[in-house]
Amino acid sequence: MKMFAPVLIAATVLAAPATAAARDTPEVQLQKALAGRVAGEPVRCISTTAITSTQIIDKKAIIYRVGSTIYVNEPQTGADQLDDLDVLLNRTTGTQLCRLDTLQLLDRNSRIQRGFVVLGDFVPYRRAPAAKK
Repeated sequence: MKMFAPVLIAATVLAAPATAAARDTPEVQLQKALAGRVAGEPVRCISTTAITSTQIIDKKAIIYRVGSTIYVNEPQTGADQLDDLDVLLNRTTGTQLCRLDTLQLLDRNSRIQRGFVVLGDFVPYRRAPAAKK
C-alpha cells in the first residue's frame, strides 16, 4: 500500500494541468489560441487544400490553420452545438470553404450526425510584428 500512494499522487499531479485546461471557458480557449496575434480583415473563403489543421472551440468557433495564419470562424448558425469531440464533415464542391457553407457535426465514436453549423466569415490572425528597438 505504501508503494501505491506515491503513484497515485504522481498521477494526480500529472492530471492536474489537463483538468485545469478542460475548465477554461470557450473565450479563454480562443484567447490562448490567438495569443500574440493580430486580427486582419475578414474573408469569405479559404482554400481547403491549404488547411493544415482544424480545432473546435466548444460552443464558440472553429479554428483553421493555414501556414502561419490562423483563421477563426464563428458560425452564423449552430455554434452552440460545437463540441471539440466532434468530427466536422464538409461536402463542398471545389477547393474552397466559404461563408454560408454547411458542415455536419458527427459524433467521433458512433459517426452519427448530431447537428450542423452554417459558417460565417473567416477572420485571419497573424503573428504581431516584433517591436523595433
